[in-house]
Amino acid sequence: MTSLDTRSSDGAATGRSFLFVLGSSRPDGNTEILARAAAEQLPPDVSQRWVDLAPLPLPDFRDGRHETETETETGAGTGAGDTEAELRRATLEATDIVLASPLYWYTLSAQTKRYLDYWSGWLKVPGLDFGPRMAGRTLWGVSAMADRNEAVADGLETTLNNSAAYLGMRFGGLLLGNGSGPGQVRNDERAMARAKTFFDRE
Repeated sequence: MTSLDTRSSDGAATGRSFLFVLGSSRPDGNTEILARAAAEQLPPDVSQRWVDLAPLPLPDFRDGRHETETETETGAGTGAGDTEAELRRATLEATDIVLASPLYWYTLSAQTKRYLDYWSGWLKVPGLDFGPRMAGRTLWGVSAMADRNEAVADGLETTLNNSAAYLGMRFGGLLLGNGSGPGQVRNDERAMARAKTFFDRE
């Protein structure tokens, strides 16, 4: 899988398109396994695009709101160039955005948080209308964690819920699974069962 994977099915029939944003520090991790298990249940006419944030040449977000236009041409103030532009395009083309992030210190991974930070910059890009264009779409979360007590993920769920509300998006929910070692989430029968109907929740 490439960093910006363009493999998708034809979403013309339903008009829905899913962007899966992988925020793990390792490939084929438990969170990705759980996300793909849920994605397998989507109808074949729903488009899917997968983005792995870890290998992307995307620097930390820099707030450029108080800089001149020459200092921050895109409004994001990052200098990320083509990678940022492609990531922004993929975000705006999706009707459903799935943040697949392991639970790191009771919240999003650094890669996933960086991606959301870029949303702040995109909100300031003249003529982009990022906020109004995101309204009405659906934000989902998928996360694997080592702790068996799902209450420890409350902070992650609050982050996603409030982020969706801020932009007028719907929050589809958070799919949780237990797993620390490679592939361990497959042994979480409850999580794998939830995955089969997760995207029906809306």
